[in-house]
Amino acid sequence: MSILPDSWIREKALNEGMITPFIELQKGEGFLSYGVSSYGYDARVADEFKIFTNVNSTVVDPKQFAPSVFIDKKTDVCLIPPNSFALARTMESFKIPRDVLVICMGKSTYARCGIIVNVTPLEPEWEGHVTLEFSNTTPLPAKIYANEGACQFIFLKAERSCDVSYKDRKGKYMHQKGITLPKVTFPADSQQEVGTL
Repeated sequence: MSILPDSWIREKALNEGMITPFIELQKGEGFLSYGVSSYGYDARVADEFKIFTNVNSTVVDPKQFAPSVFIDKKTDVCLIPPNSFALARTMESFKIPRDVLVICMGKSTYARCGIIVNVTPLEPEWEGHVTLEFSNTTPLPAKIYANEGACQFIFLKAERSCDVSYKDRKGKYMHQKGITLPKVTFPADSQQEVGTL
């Protein structure tokens, strides 16, 4: 498996729509950088946020997730409460090639402030906006800046294409738009209560 350079990222983005909109040169004076880098792409966070709150003393259950644990905000600066988190999404939409896996790393500027960005790998042939999770690990409120860099995506090329891609297996987060909350699918004959998904 090899890490793919800026020239490959640029070619796939401009000719095949792998990243839309695509920023060809890295920008970063006076704000958190974004755009193509030597071996990755720094994506921006959009101005839509879901900020975690537990005013209703709800149990967080991935199988029966209650959307009421979030407060929706559209803002240029999101304030995350101490020891809490917020969900957001990338401004960019991604379309991953079949022979590529993409991993995400949080920006070091946020990490140095105790803010962790978490994203699972983008699998082969997955498409959509990436839902981002910002964790504020500090005992103080933390700021996230919309329309600026949030994380870096690293593109890894496999030695050969996979037998079954995310698109082939009709993954539940395919073509997600906006901030997508947790989803769990159950067999049709299951007695499991799904809750509001």
